[in-house]
Amino acid sequence: MGDSKAWRYSGGVLVRKKQKHCCWLWRPADMGKGQRRRISWPVVCGVMLFTLGLISLFTGHVASNLEWYSQKLVKHRLWYSKVGHGPIDIWKSELSDLYYGCSERGPHYAPPVGELVSNGYLLIAASGGLNQQRTGITDAVVVARILNATLVVPELDHHSFWKDDSDFGNIFDVDWFISYLAKDVGVVKRVPDKYMRSLEKPPYTMRVPRHSDPQYYLDEVLPVLLRRHVVQLTKFDYRLASELNEELQRLRCRVNYHAFRFTKPLQDVGDKLVMKMRKMANRYIAVHLRFEPDMLAFSGCYYGGGDKERYELGEIRKRWSTLPEASPDGGRKQGKCPLTPHEVGLMLRALGFKNDTYIYVASGEIYGGEETLVPLRNLFPNFYTKEMLLASGQDLQPFLPFSSRLAALDYIVCDESDVFVTNNNGNMAKILAGRRRYMGHKRTIRPNAKKLSALFLQRQKMGWSSFSKKVKSAQRGFMGEPDEMKPGRGDFHEYPTSCICNNPNQSQLTETASQGVNTTATTTTHTGDASSSSSSSSSSSSSSSSLEEEKEDDD
Repeated sequence: MGDSKAWRYSGGVLVRKKQKHCCWLWRPADMGKGQRRRISWPVVCGVMLFTLGLISLFTGHVASNLEWYSQKLVKHRLWYSKVGHGPIDIWKSELSDLYYGCSERGPHYAPPVGELVSNGYLLIAASGGLNQQRTGITDAVVVARILNATLVVPELDHHSFWKDDSDFGNIFDVDWFISYLAKDVGVVKRVPDKYMRSLEKPPYTMRVPRHSDPQYYLDEVLPVLLRRHVVQLTKFDYRLASELNEELQRLRCRVNYHAFRFTKPLQDVGDKLVMKMRKMANRYIAVHLRFEPDMLAFSGCYYGGGDKERYELGEIRKRWSTLPEASPDGGRKQGKCPLTPHEVGLMLRALGFKNDTYIYVASGEIYGGEETLVPLRNLFPNFYTKEMLLASGQDLQPFLPFSSRLAALDYIVCDESDVFVTNNNGNMAKILAGRRRYMGHKRTIRPNAKKLSALFLQRQKMGWSSFSKKVKSAQRGFMGEPDEMKPGRGDFHEYPTSCICNNPNQSQLTETASQGVNTTATTTTHTGDASSSSSSSSSSSSSSSSLEEEKEDDD
């Protein structure tokens, strides 16, 4: 038989030597120079299998999990090859059809208590920008459920940075909100007059700590509610823990993705903006730049504007008295600074979006004005905002004095986009990322600012091909793929894991379609039926569009 290469131990190093199917492991002391003890490969393999069997016997799971580990490894390698080293479908995740949003009530879900027998009325004073308030209202519904309370339609924040005096009914459809949640919690438009007249004092107000768990509400808020009958929770934003039991998490999803519906005037104008984008291009990107002065001041980052920039942003920063001293260089290295509009454009071009791509920019006042936007416009000439699309101003005019309503329009266009790009991890970014996952993992790109910032510093030292390859590698895990959803990861509003289910029917259709392709390659009959069947299966896409909102907030 032919020779085979075997291992021998020489000078502390394992080396290979041609032998007749044997293995050198060591040289015993009683052997002469040049002699080796031979151990056959079957013996070595037998020992290895026996050892693995013992480990499996005592741990109870090693061998049984081999297949699971191998599948995870293969999945990781496939994803790495797609994003890190090879081409990727930048418009749509290949795995998106395998998942869908699921927020149905469980079989043992109890109906809500009636208004007359509830534990009292819960008033909520929301806080922050529109999307920060949205998270607060979502959690308020869950808190009302925990307390067996009747929720009063929340009061929006009129005193935040934007000084918007819009009420809940100016932005959201109140009747839809109440009726949709009727099986979860009682919601009323106001506390009945007889209760308000009977109160000796104004409603008792409380501010609970952030991220409080349900038990805190039962221990601290419920006794007050039972005693006072009407309680108001103030500055209500992120006052409920991110991790709850599955029923409460799914209630969050029903509120956030179904109960909120914009008023008809807002929705009509939002749809008009989307229609204008669709008329110009079949696909478009929505970019939430978040490069406004307040955001930059809050971040404490520096963008090369000299003393003028330091003074202007420093003055804005004073409104947050508790912010720690900023470290601009350190913050950028840690990925805490928003990318500039130019850097956002470079990232998108490096990922593979061409300069004829249509982009919609959702943003307020950009720091530095048009001069800051010029590099992004040069990279993507088909650049539009709501003001540009509604140039006549007639449709936009009624909303101009109200920042929250303008933000709602941006939210609608971003939600309907083929790709949503967010430049920071604020409230609008989190809510839209979670919603797009729930609606079928529509492509959502979040810059890996920590790695990208280092790349931008080295941009002039490498060619475009090398830069593009490194950007794709850096963005692995930041493209809105289903495998980015890890239970317990981050904020639930961004990663609604309890509300994402596998679509077994779609998996079967995909497998059947692939089998159909293989059959077509080897047979010459019935090809028409097979192709029409697989195409009709693959074309079923979940185009569920819903209405939601806008920019970001103080926090």
